[in-house]
Amino acid sequence: MAPARVITSPPLSRYRTKRDFRATPEPAAPADIPSATLLPLCFVVQKHWANRLHYDFRLELDGVLLSWAVPKGPCYDPKEKRMAIHVEDHPVEYSKFEGSIPRRQYGAGTVIVWDRGTWEPVGDPHEGMKVGKLVFRLHGEKLAGLWELVRISKADDKQDQWMLFKKRDAWAQPLADYDVIKALPDSVTAKPLGLIEDREPRAARPARTGPQELDLSAAVSAPLPANLEPQLATLATSLPSSGDWVTEAKLDGYRMLSRVAKGHARLITRGGHDWTAKFPTLAAKVEELPLNSAWLDGEITVLKNGIPSFAALQDAIDGNASQDIVYFLFDLMYLDGKDLRKVPLWARRALLAQLLESAGEHIRFSQDFEAPAARLFEAASGLGLEGLMLKRRDATYESGRTQTWLKAKSRLRQELVICGFTARGGKDGEVGSLLLGYYVDGELRDSGSVGTGWDARTARDLWARLTPLEMDAAPFDVTVARQRRWSRRSVGSERWVRPELVAEVEFADWTTDGVIRQASFRGLRIDRPATGVIREGGKTRAPEPQPNLKITHPERVVDPSTGVTKADLVRYYASIAERMLPHLNARPLAMVRAPDGIAGQLFFQKHAERTNMPGLTAHDRSLWPNHPPLLTVGTVDALLSAAQMNVVEFHTWNSTVRRLDKPDRVIFDLDPGEGVKWGYVQEAALLVHTLLSELGLQAWLKTSGGKGLHVIVPLAPRLSYDAVKAFSQAFVRHLAKTIPERFSATSGASNRVGKVYVDYLRNGKAQTTAAAFSARARAGMGVSMPVSWEQLSELKSGSQWTVQTAREYLSFQQQDPWAEYWSAAQSLASAIKLLK
Repeated sequence: MAPARVITSPPLSRYRTKRDFRATPEPAAPADIPSATLLPLCFVVQKHWANRLHYDFRLELDGVLLSWAVPKGPCYDPKEKRMAIHVEDHPVEYSKFEGSIPRRQYGAGTVIVWDRGTWEPVGDPHEGMKVGKLVFRLHGEKLAGLWELVRISKADDKQDQWMLFKKRDAWAQPLADYDVIKALPDSVTAKPLGLIEDREPRAARPARTGPQELDLSAAVSAPLPANLEPQLATLATSLPSSGDWVTEAKLDGYRMLSRVAKGHARLITRGGHDWTAKFPTLAAKVEELPLNSAWLDGEITVLKNGIPSFAALQDAIDGNASQDIVYFLFDLMYLDGKDLRKVPLWARRALLAQLLESAGEHIRFSQDFEAPAARLFEAASGLGLEGLMLKRRDATYESGRTQTWLKAKSRLRQELVICGFTARGGKDGEVGSLLLGYYVDGELRDSGSVGTGWDARTARDLWARLTPLEMDAAPFDVTVARQRRWSRRSVGSERWVRPELVAEVEFADWTTDGVIRQASFRGLRIDRPATGVIREGGKTRAPEPQPNLKITHPERVVDPSTGVTKADLVRYYASIAERMLPHLNARPLAMVRAPDGIAGQLFFQKHAERTNMPGLTAHDRSLWPNHPPLLTVGTVDALLSAAQMNVVEFHTWNSTVRRLDKPDRVIFDLDPGEGVKWGYVQEAALLVHTLLSELGLQAWLKTSGGKGLHVIVPLAPRLSYDAVKAFSQAFVRHLAKTIPERFSATSGASNRVGKVYVDYLRNGKAQTTAAAFSARARAGMGVSMPVSWEQLSELKSGSQWTVQTAREYLSFQQQDPWAEYWSAAQSLASAIKLLK
């Protein structure tokens, strides 16, 4: 075993000396390092694209994050020993860091949180670090089971080198079957997954046939904490399909904690405000409980016909009718000298239920239900409840937002910041609509408006609250492209306010550019700070089956020039499916198949014909008379089914099956002729974009995955293919006539030597173009990648991203450059007139 290294510098001193905190957004190291914590030890794996891509593996211990740089990242295959360079300790606050470290700073590049969770050392971790053998168990969103770090360097080596590898257990699996790095490349903060041990449990859920003896062995003798930040739930995009969860109704009210000291109770909001004076009767009821000191967690609400009503709660508070308020308690974090936060949830709740046996009508236990989550969710939706709360049965209590508590919403509903208002009927005195927003990375973003859900009394109350907050200009930092929406209103109809108040809003959906649709006001959230309001996401779905990733002949080489195999290609399409399917859905397609690899014979397939691809939809022949049935891909399984059948490229029509004869886009394919330098292609794209802008048309850009670029103009599906093709032909001829030294409007290699050919023929009926994110059957296997116009100058080629690199690139992208494409249906009428 290699000898231990002796570290004599103070904690985090190396971390501090390497960084200029005036320039980098990384968290500064605190002056005082805590020696212990009651919370479970955290771990984080950060994906870091600096000079080269690598993974930073960090384990919390003694108030810092022990850190290793792992170039290839972790792997579930015990045979794969991954190099891990032990680097300087980082502050625990670094576990939440995501962002860009500026150029010329240490570690310059982009960082995302690739995985996070808690870890348990096996044995003494201090001794493990000393002797160079650290064994531990991970509980993350991507990583689980037993792992080991072993030092392999000698005492005089320049780098402290270790090896990271998976121990053999139920979680171990061969790399050929599963590569977690490629399968799950994205940030877990942008797209939370929940604990993998709940998604894919390796042991059966324990049966509970009767009452269990309370297990309070993890309770710690400690003084009553002066303050306690509540645990928060993460919004679930789908119900957990496995795992052991406690399921409660999601109550429609205000979060309320109780601190009881020497029999005296204080009621404290989620934000830490003391509301005891608002509810003295309720505080007195808490003081009647059989306890001397405690921290309790719950929700206050008012029941209307047996269902929690947020509006009724507000009426009760505003009208001082606190006798109608019910305090539902669901957790117990401290009791009579014992800190219970490390005690499993089920035991904390069992103890709480005992305390509340004789509490009366105003203090109640929040009941949990023993039934499948999907069935409970359906029942909650039918009763008009807001949704469900799902909490891991064995979870400890952790302040802040966690993955062990999930909230499943049956209706889209969330808090939004009030940024302005309009007068009802244009007359002062009553609010007619509220102009709303939410924060993204500290910037206030416009999210639309709400104009229903209140009566005349509430309209007058809102007016009285908002007029003292008026200001001259809109408070939004980001108004996106919706400034046009405000300009269509009568001048001066909006009255802007300081963004201090928060509204609870129910709505049908989010638009693609982040605006709420069909919204209804539910009430003010006086318990929530406006600065903490962020977009939560959409309605919770029932669990969906995972796509079948069993690959036949996975070792077959598709691209001899790079060694890309069939397994690589299928896994690429599995990882990109969520982004790619909107570009494929309901569009007839043509597929390029390569059964012998791209160096062999390729052929197009447009119809079902002989080869059956499960999951693809073959449409009725009447859709396109006298032709074989058209095919579409609309699901992950269909996409992977095609990839399994050696489909490399996916090309789509310019119309959907719903309106087959009316194209909803026009495409200009910029194809460089012989001798054309890449800079000329970039210049050509910029000129096309400029001319389209002069014609009043917005356009979006993507690489072709081959030699050129695609410029796409979304349309309202009103004109025929002939009309759209005629416009595209006139547009290209105008380009070639105006700048003949740069553009050619005539096909054929001899006609475009030294020029960029802008292909308008792709706008005819049944013509197709490579879809966004499609791989290309060419050496290197480039990918057609949507990009922003601001990126044009940075592009190096039309095949800049490949099957091997595209998903890594996308995992670091925070914004979708095509987010507004889907809502930008445009008319060609004015542009056609201008071209004549």
